[in-house]
Amino acid sequence: MKLLAVSAVLILLAGAPWLLGSNYALNMATQILIAALFASSLNLLLGYGGLFSFGHNAVFGGAAYLGAIALTRYGLSPAATAAIVLAGVLLLSAIIGVIALRATGIGLAMITLALGQVAWGIAYRWVGMTNGENGIGGIQRPTLEFIDLNTARNFFWVIAACTVLLLWLLKRLIDSPYGACLRGTRDQPRRMSALGHDVWLVRWLAFLYAGVLAGIAGLMFLYYHRFVSPQLLSLGESAEVLLMVVSGGPGTFAGPLVGAALVLLIKNVASSYIESWQMLLGVMFLLVVVATPDGLVPGFARLWWGLRSRLGHSWIRARTL
Repeated sequence: MKLLAVSAVLILLAGAPWLLGSNYALNMATQILIAALFASSLNLLLGYGGLFSFGHNAVFGGAAYLGAIALTRYGLSPAATAAIVLAGVLLLSAIIGVIALRATGIGLAMITLALGQVAWGIAYRWVGMTNGENGIGGIQRPTLEFIDLNTARNFFWVIAACTVLLLWLLKRLIDSPYGACLRGTRDQPRRMSALGHDVWLVRWLAFLYAGVLAGIAGLMFLYYHRFVSPQLLSLGESAEVLLMVVSGGPGTFAGPLVGAALVLLIKNVASSYIESWQMLLGVMFLLVVVATPDGLVPGFARLWWGLRSRLGHSWIRARTL
């Protein structure tokens, strides 16, 4: 069943350029894939580790800025830029983890929020390096011999392939013994410590893993938009990715994917017709929390199994009559 579902997803992604038809819809799908990868990285911390990080976009935006500076100011190649971005996000995630893990719960949330605002302040005020509120533009996508990334279709395929590979690796990590340890530190940290596990190290490694995924998503974002500004590090962007995770279902693999699609569709489509689209986004979040407090994916799963159970009982009764 899982193999069938994976095959269906891969076929849909491969045929998306023809199924979606227009470049607008294809670009929307590309944005959703990038946002889904970013939200999945936060879900590793929030959903599986119970680590309420409100400044995860500091790594996402930091990767985009680092890539933009390397490409435009120093003229580095895409390969060298990617290597520098990965090294940079690892270092940044390690520092954030060391500082944030000095506290737990609401204290950790406030520390990450403060660190995120520090990152926004640096991007906004360090005009000589980041160009301030004007941002950095003029980014060129990588040039490959066998594929032109300047077309919407080819760029979508590359992003889809990278996202599927990274999400598969994330699923392997979640299902690994380390993933079980991370969930254990979320549910019973004292018991995990008594069993000999280093709770701090397990959580710190989660910051590194999540940071790498967020950094790659940030580089994808940079190549898609070809522009980066301090808005990417703002509190609103941090709340947006949190909304993706919470609305879809924290601690579920498909939750961030569903949440990313829902939030971006409302943000980009509804905003064309409704001026106060942020209010619509808030109403949607309230409805989700009231109807399915643990997210849309667990809520629909319960509904599906409930319907199957009722239909199964009805079929059995019909057979016995």
